[in-house]
Amino acid sequence: MKLKKELLTYLISGGITTGVNYLLFLGLMAPGVPYLAANSIAWAGAVLTAYALNRFWVFHSEKQVAGELASFAALRFVTLLVENALLWLLVSRLFVAAFPAKLMVSVVTVTGNYVLCKFGIFKKEVICHG
Repeated sequence: MKLKKELLTYLISGGITTGVNYLLFLGLMAPGVPYLAANSIAWAGAVLTAYALNRFWVFHSEKQVAGELASFAALRFVTLLVENALLWLLVSRLFVAAFPAKLMVSVVTVTGNYVLCKFGIFKKEVICHG
């Protein structure tokens, strides 16, 4: 039951985070910001949104904020690199338009982000009683 609630709250917060990401991406692309720069800036806004939602609503973390946020951003940076590489491939080599390419790449990044959060950043500490 707890896992089901966690997954549901993760999906909702992921939807909110994805919305922030897409709005920032499109808002930056509109005046002509290059797609990889727009994606990287949108990533930063989405990471801050995702961290707050994941910490307080999904995983209910009680760890130190500074260290946890640094770890969160560092692991998410891995997905930014993957996302930018896939975007570059789709847009620059396969000639897919930037926004549809971003939608396609999101499947990979959302899945990767959940795994990184669940088993990395917000992993529950196991306390052994001897």
